[in-house]
Amino acid sequence: QVQLIESGGGLVQAGGSLRLSCAASGRTFSHYAMGWFRQAPGKEREFVAAVSWSAGITYYADSVKGRFNISRDNAKNTVYLHMNNLKPEDTAVYYCAADGRGVGAVRTGRRLEVWGQGTLVTVSS
Repeated sequence: QVQLIESGGGLVQAGGSLRLSCAASGRTFSHYAMGWFRQAPGKEREFVAAVSWSAGITYYADSVKGRFNISRDNAKNTVYLHMNNLKPEDTAVYYCAADGRGVGAVRTGRRLEVWGQGTLVTVSS
C-alpha cells in the first residue's frame, strides 16, 4: 500500500506562492489517482485539486482555479500542488490522498484509500 508524506507548508504573505509536495512510498504509485484537500480551522475538509494516474485529467475547486496547479512525477513518486496568488482564506492544513479507483473517486474525497498527515499553510494579510 502507498504511504504519503506532505511537505512544503509554511507562512507566506498574501499574493505569494508555495509549492507543496507529497512523496509516496510503494511501487504502485503510478496506479493511483491523487488529490489535495484542505481543512481550515473550524471548517470541514474540502477538495482542492485532483490528478489522474497519467496526469491527463485534472480537477480543481472553483476557489483555486487559475491560482493552483496540480502535477505529478511518477518517476519520483511525488505529486505537487503549486499555489500562486495566495489569499488569507487559503490558510489551512493541506492533505494529499490517493485512491486506485481513479480521479473521479478522489474528487469526492469519500472513503479514499490513503491519506497523508497534512502540512500547514498560513497566509498572512
